[in-house]
Amino acid sequence: MFKVVLYQPEIPQNAGNIARTCAATGAQLHLVRPLGFRWASSELKRAGLDYWSALDYVLHDSWRAFLEALPQGSRVWAYSSKVTQLYTEVEYRPGDYLIFGPESRGLPPEVLAHFPAVTIPMPGSGRSLNLAVAVGVGLYEALRQVNFQAR
Repeated sequence: MFKVVLYQPEIPQNAGNIARTCAATGAQLHLVRPLGFRWASSELKRAGLDYWSALDYVLHDSWRAFLEALPQGSRVWAYSSKVTQLYTEVEYRPGDYLIFGPESRGLPPEVLAHFPAVTIPMPGSGRSLNLAVAVGVGLYEALRQVNFQAR
């Protein structure tokens, strides 16, 4: 099972869509506070539709709490538009963590300093992808690499 980590997500609809993607793929969702919305917000719940009961999720009170909960030897891939290594150039394994930053600013340097970082190329004129889209792209590449057997 892959683990998707949202570091301080800001938009409830994105988090809800990502929750649906995680439930549909068997990925575990980790959310690192502070969140830019209330966990019980109607926008979050609506975007997740009826997938909430199938979602395996963990709420972390802080970045430090996430790091302390991270099992020794865990592999974590940080997604950032500020690096050059392509997300398709790494070898994913079931159990890997895929971490994504907040919509307005991405992952900060202190997070990027902890883990190898990869990027999703954007050959057009945009500066970044929507967070839910980026998670889908990264997660499905990881699943493709293990022949969709990560459940």
